[in-house]
Amino acid sequence: MNKSFIHSKHEIIACERCGTAIECKANAYTKCQCSVVQLSINEVQYVSELYDGCLCAKCLMELQQEYREEIGI
Repeated sequence: MNKSFIHSKHEIIACERCGTAIECKANAYTKCQCSVVQLSINEVQYVSELYDGCLCAKCLMELQQEYREEIGI
């Protein structure tokens, strides 16, 4: 057995935007890495128009900034 295998009760997936491996905690979303990014409803809509899957916190922050620059905040 491969000793470097990571045991986790959550699924390890790739960020849809950058490909970074992230631990998806959809069943415990308040503990998920993405929950540190507080998005407004308009920011959530902007992101969801571009991507369907999970994104890492870094990408969410970058997309939030991109949206804010686009609307002039």
